[in-house]
Amino acid sequence: MTQTAAVNYHVHKPERQAFELDAGGIVGNLIAPELAPTQVAVTDVRSAGVAPRFADASVGFAAVPTEVQAFDANDDWQPAYDAEITKLLADKIGAQEVIVFDHTVRVDDSDAVRKPARNVHSDYSAEGAEQRLIDILGDDKAAEWRKGHYAFINVWRPIGAAINSAPLGFIRPDSVAAEDWILLDLIYPDRKGQIMGLAANPDHEWVYMSRMTPDEVAFFNIYDNQNRPSIAHSALDMVEDPTLQTIRKSIESRTLVRY
Repeated sequence: MTQTAAVNYHVHKPERQAFELDAGGIVGNLIAPELAPTQVAVTDVRSAGVAPRFADASVGFAAVPTEVQAFDANDDWQPAYDAEITKLLADKIGAQEVIVFDHTVRVDDSDAVRKPARNVHSDYSAEGAEQRLIDILGDDKAAEWRKGHYAFINVWRPIGAAINSAPLGFIRPDSVAAEDWILLDLIYPDRKGQIMGLAANPDHEWVYMSRMTPDEVAFFNIYDNQNRPSIAHSALDMVEDPTLQTIRKSIESRTLVRY
C-alpha cells in the first residue's frame, strides 16, 4: 500500500550550510539551512508483506518487546535497555561488540525539548563519523577499531502507543544518487560535527512501517567503514487515522558496533 506524506528535503547551495544549535548563546535556539517541503509517495512495508532486509537496504524492522516500563529522566532504565539493544544487534546484524552511547526521546509536541527530526538526513558524514569514533573510544582504541569493520547503527522504538502520526520513513539506498547528498556542519557551542542532508530526487523510493508499536523497532545504518550505504531518513508528515489524537513519542538510541 502506498501513502502520501510531506517531507523537508535540503537544498543545494554554492556555500557551505550548517545547523547552529544554541545560536547566539540562547539555549534551544536553532538556525537551520533552507528546507524544501515536498510531497512523496511512501510504501508501507507492513501491508506490502515484505519488509526490507538490513543487509540489502541498510534498514530492518523487528518485533522485540522491551522490559523497560518508562523512558524517563531517571537513568535507572538505561543498563537494562542497553543490554536489550546489544542482544538485538547481535542477533539481527551479527554485531560482536556494541557500545550504546546516546538515547534521545522525541515527542511531537510544540513544548517538547526534542521533537521529531523533520529534515531528510543521515546522522554522520565520513568525517563526522571518524570524529565521533575518536570521541567515544579515544585515539588509541579508535585506531584499533579502524583496522576492522565498524559501524554506527541507530535503533528506533515508539513509546507508549502505536505511531499514528509522524512515523519514521526511510529512502532505499539504491534509489539515491551520490550527488543528492549535501554536507552540512553541525555547530554546537563547544564543538562542531558534520551530518549529511539529502536533496530531492523523484527517483527516491520511500518506505515505512505503519502503526509501529512499542513492541517493535527499526534498526538502521548511519555509517559503515566498509561501505554499507548510509540510509536517509526523516519523520513523515502524515496521519494514519485522523480520528485518533495520540501524540507521537519515540526513543532513538545511537550505537557504535564492531563486526
